[in-house]
Amino acid sequence: MREVNALIAKEIRLEWRQRNALNGMLLYLVSTIFVCYLSFRLKSNRLEPLTWNTLFWIIQLFTAVSAIAKSFTQERAGRLLYYYTLASPVGIILSKMIYNTVLMLGLSVLGFGIYAFVMGNPVGDVGMYLVAIVLGALGFAGTLTMVAGIASKAENSPTLMSVLSFPIILPMLLMLLKLSKNALDGLDWGSSSDEILTLLALNGIVWVLSLILFPFIWKS
Repeated sequence: MREVNALIAKEIRLEWRQRNALNGMLLYLVSTIFVCYLSFRLKSNRLEPLTWNTLFWIIQLFTAVSAIAKSFTQERAGRLLYYYTLASPVGIILSKMIYNTVLMLGLSVLGFGIYAFVMGNPVGDVGMYLVAIVLGALGFAGTLTMVAGIASKAENSPTLMSVLSFPIILPMLLMLLKLSKNALDGLDWGSSSDEILTLLALNGIVWVLSLILFPFIWKS
């Protein structure tokens, strides 16, 4: 655990030194929401809840890709080799997944606040919607971090990352859309138990497989 804490602290220091990347993510998030406002809200002065929900998750998905794609590519091969001699592969992937989860939670909650303020808030059950955001952050962070690790071993890694992550992200995104739609409609929690359990299972599978498979990738 001490190793993981040290690696997470390293990720935070690295992000702080490269604040332009974080500023770029925030600019992307805010500008995308503003473009949606200009395209939809001003035109009809009304946005259907289903469209509102779909747009939000599209923004979150692309924000996650831009935020997590650099997990391994921002570090040079020599530095990765240095980490190879100091830390275990499980510690490295776990620290990156935890850090990216915290980063995605921050961006998602901030994005939801700005999006709801600018585009209106049709959510009937905010608590359930926040649960969907947390589960989405866990799923996106786990999936994209692992795929970024695989893609970093090949050339043209951004393209490879998009191709590899699509079949894993798609069922997760469909479940998130269903759960958040229930939150929009203000349905009781019992009607959303299947979606919540499915998302928990998907996240658990992704995280466990990442911890099992990454050591083999790291050694290659």
